Amino acid sequence: MKDLEVLLRKKKIDYDKLIKYGFNKENDKYIYKKDILNSEFMIYISISENEKYSKVIEKAWKDEYSLVDVEDAVGEFVGKVKTEYEKVIFDVIDKCSEKEIFKFDQTKEVIEYVKKKYNDELEFLWEKFDDNAIWRNKVNNKWYGLVLTVNEEKLGINSDRIIEIIDLRYSKEEIEGIIDNKKIFPGYHMNKKSWITIKLDNSVETEEIIHLIDNSYELSLGKKK
Repeated sequence: MKDLEVLLRKKKIDYDKLIKYGFNKENDKYIYKKDILNSEFMIYISISENEKYSKVIEKAWKDEYSLVDVEDAVGEFVGKVKTEYEKVIFDVIDKCSEKEIFKFDQTKEVIEYVKKKYNDELEFLWEKFDDNAIWRNKVNNKWYGLVLTVNEEKLGINSDRIIEIIDLRYSKEEIEGIIDNKKIFPGYHMNKKSWITIKLDNSVETEEIIHLIDNSYELSLGKKK
């Protein structure tokens, strides 16, 4: 059985598109079945909020053909089954989901705010770190914000929870007064004398973060808000 969670980790599933693709809803699950290789095998895909997996069933034996999920399994026949299997999986992902890097509700709120207020989209600059992105001021190309996915431990917190954070510019003269290392931290991977970091887990109100985004934007223009 193939766990599809990793393949779908940065995707948002469109459940209406699953139905149009040919999935059937059974209770809380969306199920897809497809015969391959002269109907000798059947691909079975199950998608729900809590679990996403797929498998190949050898129909003559009504049993799972697990060789398709063995990485070092070799042979022409196994290769054919794997090829058909993966073709279907990636076609479902391509046609029934869209890219969604950031998952936290508050992250989505601030991204939407910046898009509406400044007409700026996040730029993904690092291929190896595709869950890190920046906002750039169009006037002078200076960054005024970053949205990053990090381990909470990186902020000095005794936790291995994966969180989303925002880095923003802040006045050097006033930065010591705002950092408390509980809700607002020194800038992660940025100059700690002029950047701050905030967790996007509602520990800081969205309205306050919006105010700090506006402040950061002004500072990127050389202004003090």
